[in-house]
Amino acid sequence: MAVPRVMQGVHLTRHGGPEALEFRADIPVPQPGPGQVLVRVAAAGVNNTDINTRVGWYSPDVTGATDAVDQEVDAGGWGGALEFPRIQGGDLCGIVELAGPETGFQPGQRVTCPINLPRPRPGNPTGFIALGSEIDGAFAQYCLVEASDLYDVSASPLSDAEIAAIPCAFGTAENLLTRAGVTTGHKVLITGASGGVGLAAVQLARLRGATVWGVTSPAKADVVKDQGATDTFDRNAPLPKDMFDVVIDVVGGPAWPDLILSLKPGGQYAVSGAIAGPIVQADLRDIYLRDITIHGCTHQAFEVFGRLVELMNAGRIKPLISKTYPLRDITKAQADFQSKTFAGKLVLIP
Repeated sequence: MAVPRVMQGVHLTRHGGPEALEFRADIPVPQPGPGQVLVRVAAAGVNNTDINTRVGWYSPDVTGATDAVDQEVDAGGWGGALEFPRIQGGDLCGIVELAGPETGFQPGQRVTCPINLPRPRPGNPTGFIALGSEIDGAFAQYCLVEASDLYDVSASPLSDAEIAAIPCAFGTAENLLTRAGVTTGHKVLITGASGGVGLAAVQLARLRGATVWGVTSPAKADVVKDQGATDTFDRNAPLPKDMFDVVIDVVGGPAWPDLILSLKPGGQYAVSGAIAGPIVQADLRDIYLRDITIHGCTHQAFEVFGRLVELMNAGRIKPLISKTYPLRDITKAQADFQSKTFAGKLVLIP
């Protein structure tokens, strides 16, 4: 069957509220060049980073929580200013539609890719671009991807929606655990434990042989325990001091000093999000006198996503999908995501 000339998709037209998203049915289907693959999108996950980019939260001018951005920004993307219109969507599960022989892919293969696409540059070996930020992503019927960024997941027992729930959440979580060196016997505390990254971190830390505690609301405590956590702490409750070998944090905000103090001397703190606020108060003595190591985690080494693909294809990880939506209902999906009503992941189906 011939590939259509136009497709349905969602344009981000500017930084702003949900009104900045425009569902269209006349977006030109991208044409693959040498080394590129045209992927028909089967499912696309909803993530904080899509909303952060939409509202411009990555701008250094924004200092509040992710749900409190009320100012206009010029450079609100991961890498600064975006080109509009942009098709967002960093979580991709799709089917190869067109691929040149030099790509190594065949039509019909099921594929996925990391959200952070490596683009190292001289002097910046951790350089990357983000799918759905610097290049068009998965919030459309078709997505154009470099063959070198794609992974075959045809053998995975997971559904399309489950595959689409993995790249951002599980990629972020596996990167955090890798950078912090989580291994057998470690006691690990995970903030935002009922969210996509949090639940992924719970699963993946348990696979590494760690014992896990989560920070979440009482209403979602059982969900976190079902994923492998030993116990949970209410997000408003004090944390025990000197208990954990590792803290995995995607929340930040006012609770940050207590997270540092909850670490044992010599502990590891890894951060890859700040939904409660990026500006924190630190007592440097609590860090250097106790030999705390802090890891800022965004760039993912090639091996991180490769391990996830092995786990996907072996069926050893399984994201929790709370709800799916038609792509045209993206504003509803993002509103539900921001309400924190649902644990785990929300997924769009184009």
